[in-house]
Amino acid sequence: MPIKIRHATANDISLLKELIALSARGLSIGYYTPAQTESAIRYVFGVDTQLIADGTYFVVEDEEQIIACGGWSKRNTLFGGDQFKTEADPLLNPATDAARVRAFFVHPDNARQGVGMLLIKACEEAAIANGFHQMEMGATLPGVPFYAKMGYLAIEDISITLPDGLLMGIVKMTKRLK
Repeated sequence: MPIKIRHATANDISLLKELIALSARGLSIGYYTPAQTESAIRYVFGVDTQLIADGTYFVVEDEEQIIACGGWSKRNTLFGGDQFKTEADPLLNPATDAARVRAFFVHPDNARQGVGMLLIKACEEAAIANGFHQMEMGATLPGVPFYAKMGYLAIEDISITLPDGLLMGIVKMTKRLK
C-alpha cells in the first residue's frame, strides 16, 4: 500500500502522542539536550485537539501505520499541544493574518524521505483554499533547515522558559503563499 495522507481523528490521539515523543527524541539530538527534549515532550510537544476538531491536522500512513503528523491552523496559537495552551484560541482573519503551520512530527525511521514535504504542501494548499496568503510557525530547531528548504524565512528567535526552568529555542518563520 502506498503512503497516504488523511485527516487526523480523535481515535488517532494515543498513537499521535507516541509518535510525537519518538520523533522528538530521535530528531532533536544535537539541537536540544536530552533534558530539554524530555521537558518539551512533557510541557510543549503534544496533540492540539483543536486542530483535529477543526479538520486541519493530518496523519501520513504507510501500510496503515502512522509515520508522521502535522497540520495548519486558522487559529492564533503559534505552537504547542493542549498541555501548553492557557487561553482561548481565537480564529484568525485570512485577509490580514497568517495561517499557522503546527505540530509537525515524523517518525525518525521515515525522516528525510519526503514525508514532511507531503505534509507541508497539503497544509499550504488547504490554507490557500481557506483564503490565507501567508503562513507562519514556531519551528523547533531540528525543523528549521527543513522549513528553510521549503521557502520559509526565519524572522525571530524565541526562547521559552519551560515550567521546570529549562530554556527551549524556537524560531518564528514565515512564508508568503502563491
